[in-house]
Amino acid sequence: MLTILGFVMIATFLVLIMMKKMSPMAALVLIPALFCVLVGQGAHLGDYVLKGIGDLAPTAAMLMFAIIYFGVMIDVGLFDPVVRGILKFCKADPVRVVVGTALLAAIVSLDGDGSTTFMITVSALYPLYKRLKMSLVVMTGVAATANGVMNTLPWGGPTARAATALKLDAGDIFVPMIPALAVGLVAVFALAYVLGRRERKRLGVLTLGDTRVVTEAADERESEQVLVGVGAGGTGDGTAGGPRASGGNGTGSGSAPSAGGPQDEGDADLQVLDPHRATLRPKLYWFNAALTVALLTLLILQALPIPVLFLLGAALALTVNFPHMKDQKARVAAHAENVLNVSGMVFAAAVFTGVLTGTGMVEHMARWLVSGIPDALGPHMGLVTGVLSIPLTYFMSNDGFYFGIVPILAEAGAAHGVAPIEIARASLVGQALHMSSPLVPAVYVLVGMAKVEFGDHTKFTVKWAALTSLVVLGAGLLFGIL
Repeated sequence: MLTILGFVMIATFLVLIMMKKMSPMAALVLIPALFCVLVGQGAHLGDYVLKGIGDLAPTAAMLMFAIIYFGVMIDVGLFDPVVRGILKFCKADPVRVVVGTALLAAIVSLDGDGSTTFMITVSALYPLYKRLKMSLVVMTGVAATANGVMNTLPWGGPTARAATALKLDAGDIFVPMIPALAVGLVAVFALAYVLGRRERKRLGVLTLGDTRVVTEAADERESEQVLVGVGAGGTGDGTAGGPRASGGNGTGSGSAPSAGGPQDEGDADLQVLDPHRATLRPKLYWFNAALTVALLTLLILQALPIPVLFLLGAALALTVNFPHMKDQKARVAAHAENVLNVSGMVFAAAVFTGVLTGTGMVEHMARWLVSGIPDALGPHMGLVTGVLSIPLTYFMSNDGFYFGIVPILAEAGAAHGVAPIEIARASLVGQALHMSSPLVPAVYVLVGMAKVEFGDHTKFTVKWAALTSLVVLGAGLLFGIL
């Protein structure tokens, strides 16, 4: 009974948010509360919720101070050179923009933290997507999938959990998986190219501004046009900084809507990376760069708990860059909306995970799936684990999957001569999809900053992320890793 209700609860949640019948925050709270009553454990709802909140409170604190820290670093101009470099590569070509999204997300993912990746990627590219009228779910989908593949780094979480659960060395798990994961990353870039081609076909060939002179100065001016969102009052004909679309012969096979209207939606957001903004601190650039490198290094080394590192980093960044109390309050207030949205969503997700775990639904669901594996598949438990990791890491937290399910799969594999190391490697396959799970707090940073409905992101991303996971699985089998 608990198994059926668990699956029905998850399906109800996904259907309602994808159909936009409920907001994700309301659905995360009300649906599990209802099902907790239905399973006859309504009296324990408070205990389950408080346990869930207690488990996720450090994550909420980490996200809160991480948003403030990286928000301040964006305000003071730390990432402007990176943005300009990406924009020089992207220009106004939707294909390059989407590929650039995958590239930036993959590079930033090296720090092992999804929230950091999404904050930097969205902050850098959101103005460009808005300026060119490109689909924002393309940006969130590509960024989440790229980060999911990179999330398998030993310091990213899943590999460390698998190593801990099965008492293995993280390096022994990860290093042999590198070829399969590399193929998965190539698949993400191929996906980005295909989606970029689709956007190019929809929008036409875009230009930013009136000139196409390919010089360094022109590239810099073009980048600044995107950064500052120029074109207020433009006519959209390409003469006042508005994007213009044309066919391959330059005569106009389709037109992009003007992005330069007097009060065009998103104009305020396009000012966020204004190269002349008052919050820039060029004299402190190397201090901020050194502080960020030190913070990420300590994060990777796990010298202190991550929430503590970001708390200290945010306090130091605010104090040094904005010594006046009034300015510090202004910077915190500027990022308060993102902080509230994300932390609120995390605590709402705590209700969902608390009920799912506390009632025993997740355990029953997992054991039902494992018990349904035919004996004939026993010698192929690596393949079975890889396939199961795709849906299970989407519907469960990484902790629940790696500490609750993977050991069971490893025991089943051992009975048929399958080594635990093979099970551990196969368990990493589903991470490309996992990063878009409603149980992953970082995904709310992504959709919140990109101003994308979670349901829209889910509908768009799930199929592509699942396909990427299958590519990783296929590559692992082809290379003899699994």
